[in-house]
Amino acid sequence: MYAITIPRPGGPEALVWAEVPDPRPGDGEILIDVSASAVNRADILQRQGHYDPPPGAPMYPGLEVSGHVDGEPVCALLAGGGYAEKVAVARGLVLPVPEGVDPIDAAGLPEVACTVWSNLVWVAGLGEGETVLVHGGGSGIGTFAIQFARALGARVIVTARRAKHERLRDLGAEVTVDYTEQDFVAAVCAATGGRGADVILDIMGGSYLGRNVDALAPDGRLVVIGMQGGRKAELNLGALLGKRGRVAATALRSRPLAQKVEIVRGVREQVWPLIARGAIRPVIDRRLPMAEAAQAHRLVEASDHVGKVLLVAPSATGNAR
Repeated sequence: MYAITIPRPGGPEALVWAEVPDPRPGDGEILIDVSASAVNRADILQRQGHYDPPPGAPMYPGLEVSGHVDGEPVCALLAGGGYAEKVAVARGLVLPVPEGVDPIDAAGLPEVACTVWSNLVWVAGLGEGETVLVHGGGSGIGTFAIQFARALGARVIVTARRAKHERLRDLGAEVTVDYTEQDFVAAVCAATGGRGADVILDIMGGSYLGRNVDALAPDGRLVVIGMQGGRKAELNLGALLGKRGRVAATALRSRPLAQKVEIVRGVREQVWPLIARGAIRPVIDRRLPMAEAAQAHRLVEASDHVGKVLLVAPSATGNAR
């Protein structure tokens, strides 16, 4: 088969479409003929040499795919290996393509659905009538989180560049904040009568930590799922104690298989029905041939996209490798 390899860490040009050995499924695994994968920030970190796959995972990037198993359309959550024509994956991480979703677009669902559901439900316990602040509202995770939170009956505030605001409001965001011009703490306080956000889903990490605590409501929950703004920061424990707040940091890729299987099961039971009835839809910015992964990485790094950038395998387009 062919796959996107990384002979040496570096910029987007480090991604090389090359012939590699076919994967061999292990115990409890099945082989998926890949139709498409999707670009995630973790793939960019891996390409740069900052985020190695977990032990036993394929070395090729790609945390989610859609494809076929014995002719049946499926999608799957991966620890790696999605930028390829075939991938072996544990049975418990495979999902049917949701009713009404294009089989190619389904490649952009598993990682965001599992990330959003596990953090907003498992970790933060977001409930009806609460307010959630989603940073990076234009990302794949952001666009999914807006829709999922609205389906739970929550009020949604997002940060994103102004050019993306109209599309995010169409998805269900009530308040949109341009982080390049506005103070999101002030915007959240203004929108909530000074109370703050009950839940914050944060991709920035260090640079936002203090202000996120300032934006929390009493008994608020801050969930950090990324470090785009740095790894380190000082935490004002006095402010956190005063609000009885909680801070959690989670990563999906490194979770034990049993936890990921449980998350996938929860997504199938609680999220897939929302997609089937149209309450949530995949937001796809564009599709590119898998061999053009370098261009896809440039697009995502520039943060000009809204939703997911997909990489389509040759078998799904009829093109040559």
